[in-house]
Amino acid sequence: MTPETLFGLSLFPYLGFLWFLTRSHQMPRLALIGFYMTLVFVGVTIPAGIYAKVAYGEALANVDWLHGSAESFLTLANVLVVLGFRQAIVQATAQRNAPRNAKLEEKG
Repeated sequence: MTPETLFGLSLFPYLGFLWFLTRSHQMPRLALIGFYMTLVFVGVTIPAGIYAKVAYGEALANVDWLHGSAESFLTLANVLVVLGFRQAIVQATAQRNAPRNAKLEEKG
């Protein structure tokens, strides 16, 4: 099996992953956007790789400016996932501490 075929086939499980995450309504919204942003990264990387091959006769990884530009989309996706989970942790911690804080205010 060629790497291109394997790459194409790997999109189906990822799309299933996104479908289940979206339907579960349990994923922090910002993190979910980050996971969807990974598809944007894939969508940008494919034409960038084709352009690198046609214009430069090189693989995308060997054309620094083009490779870095495409990878910036993956970086953005990862940042969104991390910020989404961080926000969820902060909110969960605040909710867990809310009853304790209310009791302290009553005593004070």
